[in-house]
Amino acid sequence: MSEILNPDIAARLKRNDDGLFAAVVQEKSTGDVLMMAWMDDEALARTLATRKATYYSRSRQQYWVKGETSGHTQYVHEVRLDCDGDTVLLVVDQVGAACHTGTHTCFDTDVLLSAAPHE
Repeated sequence: MSEILNPDIAARLKRNDDGLFAAVVQEKSTGDVLMMAWMDDEALARTLATRKATYYSRSRQQYWVKGETSGHTQYVHEVRLDCDGDTVLLVVDQVGAACHTGTHTCFDTDVLLSAAPHE
């Protein structure tokens, strides 16, 4: 399946040397940041066309639809482009774990700094 990204959107994207840009995923119901993955133009076009979060795997060098094998799916409600054009935000309904380790979010293990009381 090959989708073509709208040229107006494609023109606004800033890609790295591999033709990729970051995709940050946020859960609609909680506001939790679930994960970060990579996309290219086709992955974004597929996501926009299907509302199924589709990413590009750098290690496998192929596209993957979140939950296609695990059942831990992401239904995409919104896709937003950041001000620099180098990151997209996907607002999703997450079913099951978002992290490949089996946790709900990739950001729930190591807290490097948390809110401190005001002095």
